[in-house]
Amino acid sequence: MTTTVPDTALVWKPVPEITPRGTVLLLPGRGEHPGVYARFGRRLAFDGYVVRAPAGPEGLAALVAEARELNAPVVLAGSDTGALAALAEAELAGPDALLLVGIPGEAGDWTDELAVRTACPTHRGQLAEDPAFRAGDLARAVPADLAAAAAAATPTVPVLLLHGAADPVAPADGARALAARLPGAELVLVTDGLHDVLNDAPHRTVAARIVQWLERLRLGADLPPLLTEVPAAQEGTRP
Repeated sequence: MTTTVPDTALVWKPVPEITPRGTVLLLPGRGEHPGVYARFGRRLAFDGYVVRAPAGPEGLAALVAEARELNAPVVLAGSDTGALAALAEAELAGPDALLLVGIPGEAGDWTDELAVRTACPTHRGQLAEDPAFRAGDLARAVPADLAAAAAAATPTVPVLLLHGAADPVAPADGARALAARLPGAELVLVTDGLHDVLNDAPHRTVAARIVQWLERLRLGADLPPLLTEVPAAQEGTRP
């Protein structure tokens, strides 16, 4: 298991034989640190993408510019309050797209924070044993200035919103409302998903969906389709 250090930036890269296909800059949320996304980072790196998790939202414009010189496109991503920070900083940072996960709602109070974060037993165990994980932070209110900045943001780049359909921390209606006001945004609800969908039980499926979106992004900001599903009844029909 990867040793995690609080407030330390981490990066996961493809093996040297693979030319990187793009970069994802990922901002953690409340109570988290870059190390909790090691599994997600390794998965995307396996598919050819560099994943960099900064220690905080400071200096994002410089990180985006540096990443674009090496591995475009550059996606600014975040989970929970990290998603709000990515949204709020998008215009200044200038990414090619946004990946927003688990947009938070109002603060709550839960008897078992791990149970509302993830249904994955592996990730629950890692969080329970991680001294850098700040249990209880998820119940803290989102900073008012951050919420206001995110609410005022109007990015024009492609946006993929991922949200747990059963998220007890932030109901999916908030993600639906955000998707409705962002032009060209795609909203994906994870069936029975909880708050930390990148580290929830269906994390492989979620990562695969992100890779599909990244591959479309590489073709252009209009996200042209790569696959066309044809109903079985039409298999014998030729255009």
